[in-house]
Amino acid sequence: MPFSRPIVHPVQAPPSQAQGNENPAPIGVRMKNPQGSPGTLGGIGFRVAQASFAATSLATMASTRVFPSVSAFRYLVAAATLQCLWSLTIASVEIYALLVKRSFRNLEAACLFSIGDGITGSLTFSAACAAAGVTVLIGTDVGMCAGNPCALFMTAVAMAFLSWFALAPSFLFNFGFMASSLSVILR
Repeated sequence: MPFSRPIVHPVQAPPSQAQGNENPAPIGVRMKNPQGSPGTLGGIGFRVAQASFAATSLATMASTRVFPSVSAFRYLVAAATLQCLWSLTIASVEIYALLVKRSFRNLEAACLFSIGDGITGSLTFSAACAAAGVTVLIGTDVGMCAGNPCALFMTAVAMAFLSWFALAPSFLFNFGFMASSLSVILR
């Protein structure tokens, strides 16, 4: 196999910054905030969507009389409540940041948002999966939809999944920024 080796084809080393470059690039320069990241209108939109889907799931499930008797439904109500509170809190902080023209492009905020989004996202997703399993059991396997509001259960589960889908971009933006900031620090 014909491989190229440095002995056969020598490569010149690039000039060091001290010798040839009079205006070196500043360290840590970043691009503008992409839409959807914390402190932007897209980020606030994601937070409002998370909160509204979680609130709809919570209200729909709480409107049934059956939900206290099934632990998966109680878990969904608790997770949707936590998701709604978290999203509204972070949305209000992001609105304040936009009003005073501050940026959330720092490591501490990214770590806090990423950890909070990870925890609430995991809880919301697992609660939606558990409630979906019980809903399928009640509706399809056992065939007890006549005495239960299966349509409301399905709506609550769907809204919980939509809340999680709206949370995923926020988590990814925060986690990506946190990882890139940590890689610059650890170099």
